[in-house]
Amino acid sequence: MRKITLLLLIVIFIASCKIKTDKNTKPQSFVSNYVDPFIGTGGHGHTYPGATVPFGMLQVSPDNGISSWDWCSGYHHSDSIVAGFSHLHLSGTGIGDLADILFMPINKKVDLTTKATSRDLLPYKSKYSHANEKTVPGYYQVFLEDPKINVELTSSQRTALHKYTFNNNDTQSVIVDLGFAINWDKVLKTSITIEDDHTISGYRYSTGWAKNQKVFFVAKFSKPITESIITADKKIVSGNKAEGENTALQLFFNAGNSNELFVKVALSSVSIANAKDNFDIGDKDFNAVKSQAATSWNSVLGKIKVETPIDSLKTIFYTSLYHAQVAPVTYSDKNGQFRREDDKIITAKNYTAYSTLSLWDTFRAENPLLTILDPNRVSDMVNSMLSYYNTKKILPVWTLYANETNTMTGYHSIPVIVDAYLKGIKGFDGEKAFEAMKATMMQDERGLNFYKKYGYIPYNLLDESVTITLEYAYDDWCVAQMAKALGKQADYEFFFNRSKAYQHLFDPKTGFMRGKSEDGKSWNEPFDAKHSNHREHTDYTEGNAWQHSWFVPQNVEDFIKLHGGNQIFTSRLEQLFTESSEITGNNVSADISGLIGQYAHGNEPSHHISYLFNHAGQPWRTQYWVRHILDTQYNTTANGLSGNEDCGQMSAWYVFSSMGLYPMNPASGEYEIGSPIFEKSTINLDGGKTFVIEAQNVSNKNFYIQSATLNGQPFNKTAISHKQLLQGGVLHFVMGAEPNKNWGTNN
Repeated sequence: MRKITLLLLIVIFIASCKIKTDKNTKPQSFVSNYVDPFIGTGGHGHTYPGATVPFGMLQVSPDNGISSWDWCSGYHHSDSIVAGFSHLHLSGTGIGDLADILFMPINKKVDLTTKATSRDLLPYKSKYSHANEKTVPGYYQVFLEDPKINVELTSSQRTALHKYTFNNNDTQSVIVDLGFAINWDKVLKTSITIEDDHTISGYRYSTGWAKNQKVFFVAKFSKPITESIITADKKIVSGNKAEGENTALQLFFNAGNSNELFVKVALSSVSIANAKDNFDIGDKDFNAVKSQAATSWNSVLGKIKVETPIDSLKTIFYTSLYHAQVAPVTYSDKNGQFRREDDKIITAKNYTAYSTLSLWDTFRAENPLLTILDPNRVSDMVNSMLSYYNTKKILPVWTLYANETNTMTGYHSIPVIVDAYLKGIKGFDGEKAFEAMKATMMQDERGLNFYKKYGYIPYNLLDESVTITLEYAYDDWCVAQMAKALGKQADYEFFFNRSKAYQHLFDPKTGFMRGKSEDGKSWNEPFDAKHSNHREHTDYTEGNAWQHSWFVPQNVEDFIKLHGGNQIFTSRLEQLFTESSEITGNNVSADISGLIGQYAHGNEPSHHISYLFNHAGQPWRTQYWVRHILDTQYNTTANGLSGNEDCGQMSAWYVFSSMGLYPMNPASGEYEIGSPIFEKSTINLDGGKTFVIEAQNVSNKNFYIQSATLNGQPFNKTAISHKQLLQGGVLHFVMGAEPNKNWGTNN
């Protein structure tokens, strides 16, 4: 007996050791715990708090039901009314569209035939409180105060899962309103069918920012439908199907022995059959899908580890890394099919097609960030752009649900493709890509006819002429680099020479880029560098001369020469940050926000500017202003972004800059050195390598670089190449409270 007891104790001891060992091998904390999706839902951040997975097809999130600029994502943190939960949302674009396929649980029968001319008249709206609202990556929860229903949402790549918890003995009901629309969105045609006692399906055709958006859906309920009321254009119809401009239904369910009702929803741009095929969660329950979403987020967020004793900095960093990976969004179905703008159905072969390409914003930092974190996905995004070219014979500007919105200036799919190609990212046809770039920049749309004729765009022939000229010049430089890489010397010389178009618009007397008439001599007068007129009768896009006179990232050295040398250039650059923040004009662009002097961090054209000091012999001023921007333009509140998130760009700036790097010229393959805010940042690269950035002695006062080493060797440059980064190693900075004016000035 004693031997048996002893043997039993040994077995228990070994088992306990194994359990302890296994436990210790698991991650002790998840980086997603630092993410707060509410950041950016206030102010002009325009983000949404709902559930999605990295680059997922669905963004299931609450809609307040307000049509206004600050409700572009469907939700604003200042609100306390929810109209329902729809399945497609935009992250921080400043444009109002989507919010398709609205579901709302309710505990009573309502009249769906009443025309709701405002949110106040919606019969199914509910109050809610932030005290009873929670969001983490891949999961959202809110308690509806009026029907007293708890709503939980989660998602996989192509399937959303709702969980509604009703009160005891309450009626269990769900509203589906396909006529619900906010902001720019307008319903054209909808249809709902009750397929069986657990399944409904339908479609919603709409126009808005995306002129031809078609969404097909299927929803499966965990309980049988016991009663239904279907309406078409505010009239009750008989049977199990309704068609019209505005269809809706109310479903009722037998409570049975459970207060919980689950709904899984899948969408498609192609067909109801494809939506059914897009169900990708199998028999997984809500908690399993939620857990899988959390795992997906921890996987992508864990690619960078930052170390600091200040938790708020981790919250800002990992929320930024989260926001930088919600868009672009998956667009092709599980079988590869997707709908083009011309309604033709094509199949993405060997790649996933993406939409919501906010290229004017994201080419600057988000797309370069993805070349480090997720190069395979970058290849798919490039193939998505080339697929668009196959249709239009021109590269995309800003696509939403495969619709070209032509929003913003330039053709910044070009730098994204060139950056990927020059960094060695495979999986797309380089020759085809060059063909697409050349064809795009040689056509006549969007002012290129004037650009080709005059070498710049005359202000009297097209609005926003200065911004458009500067951005076309940069796109030309990118085409030239691609031509050079492919051995196309004549094309290289042509586009490189044309990339000097900025020289036509620089006024040496004022130091600004200015509108010039077609005579090649006359400036646009009178001139006020602080004047803004939003998107019309102006030489600048969403800004003024102060903010738009610095975009020559392709040739900063020549740009400095135009100013008359480093001293004049840095003096004017310093003045940008110290000038009064007054903006003049009667129609000032709301996008001019996050002002430090005339520098406007709330809009993308300013994002590279603080790094220009590196090229003018004053890297310590880059260090000063980058740290100032990091400290003042981001925080952990709902109003934690100083401007539109713009599908990840605002956040990608923080991700890069907080580590001490930034792609000032996004297609150059180089990252400028700024001022790291973390003691240590570790980037986990493909192939098991790591690139570590250390900042010894860093603090809120010690933000100046005193010295640096790369893999133990002295490092005295203000930029590091992508190639060096991918090799792995350690970039070590020693930080101090006073600038070392000798470091980085001998590049």
